[in-house]
Amino acid sequence: MVKFTAEELRRIMDNKHNIRNMSVIAHVDHGKSTLRFSVALLWYHCSRSSGDVRMSDTRQDEAERGITIKSTGISLYYEMSDESLKSYEGKRQGNEYLINLIDSHGMLTFHRSHLTPRSPMVHLWLLIVLRVSRVQTDRSRQALGERIRPVLTVNKMDRCFLELQVDGEEAYQTFQRVIENANVIMATYEDPLLGDVQVYPEKGTVAFSAGLHGWAFTLTNFAKMYASKFGVDESKMMERLWGENFFDPATKKWTTKNTGSPTCKRGFVLFCYEPIKQIISTCMNDQKDKLWPMLQKLNVTMKSDEKELLGKALMKRVMQTWLPASAALLEMMIFHLPSPATAQKYRVENLYEGPLDDVYATAIRNCDPNGPLMLYVSKMIPASDKGRFFAFGRVFAGKVSTGMKVRIMGPNYVPGEKKDLYVKSVQRTVI
Repeated sequence: MVKFTAEELRRIMDNKHNIRNMSVIAHVDHGKSTLRFSVALLWYHCSRSSGDVRMSDTRQDEAERGITIKSTGISLYYEMSDESLKSYEGKRQGNEYLINLIDSHGMLTFHRSHLTPRSPMVHLWLLIVLRVSRVQTDRSRQALGERIRPVLTVNKMDRCFLELQVDGEEAYQTFQRVIENANVIMATYEDPLLGDVQVYPEKGTVAFSAGLHGWAFTLTNFAKMYASKFGVDESKMMERLWGENFFDPATKKWTTKNTGSPTCKRGFVLFCYEPIKQIISTCMNDQKDKLWPMLQKLNVTMKSDEKELLGKALMKRVMQTWLPASAALLEMMIFHLPSPATAQKYRVENLYEGPLDDVYATAIRNCDPNGPLMLYVSKMIPASDKGRFFAFGRVFAGKVSTGMKVRIMGPNYVPGEKKDLYVKSVQRTVI
């Protein structure tokens, strides 16, 4: 894994515009942990398969049952390429990003305390749905009520190509219904501070992923491939890759209706779905004589030892190299979701119960590292020596350091009273 010096960590963490704190929302068995850790493993270049290891399984029963019970978090360092930065107009300082991912269980039958305390920790969330599924309504509503912005991914895409053999047009119609179902829930929340919270593939806020195999894409990926070919900019190309936009290779013309010609197909089907289907089919059938020229056109380079792989192993490696989940999902979050510096301006009233014009609210609103310390502890983690705990939390303002004296307000604290209020010194700080 990537290791940092104290100076490198300080540089990354001090850049509040280049931090993203996100959580994952989905029903049980929709692939939250698998997708999340396939992103982490791919970015860290680990050799083990993401389908065989789940770093969030910190309990024996989680490993045995293959589900997440206790929420956990990991941090990723992401260095964006110069090519990707060209299409990013957000406020940034440098190309280094810190992505904090918080995983959680998907079953509402587990204790709800693991749902609510997580909300102050994050300011954006990734909603995962399957090709045919219902949206996690309760959590979606809570997240929106907490003013946490969403993006969405349609997961387990590999099943469309490997098991179900779904036709491109049928797949598109299904994806569209799933996205519309999510937007129906999101549209019920109108908040002028949040603005439009619905998700749109043509705007890059919807991804399509195969967490088990470690690949994913947004329409941004394919718009970059085809924009120069059609002589249009990327945003215009993205619009053509979704909705009622059809292209006929025989006439080389775009239309808003299917002409009925056998060569006329929807933009998404012709330029996104079918190329993926063709690559996967070629890999699974070990047709390497056809595969290498196809990959060369896509500027995909395989290592010499990877060229010896066969079948599913070859397919996974090719797809991870061509459409890595880490790049697609992390860049979607960076491009389209807010940093703490942005989110805390409109979330301060969700985070702080005191007067919104006092020094503490002002420090949170400004994400001020030089203001008073405002730290939210979401979880107590037992240390190796019994009776001691690590307080896992997020700093909203100020700085925390070893030896610092702090006021700890417990869940039963009432302003103006001393009940559940403690003054202690921080014994140790760790990252």
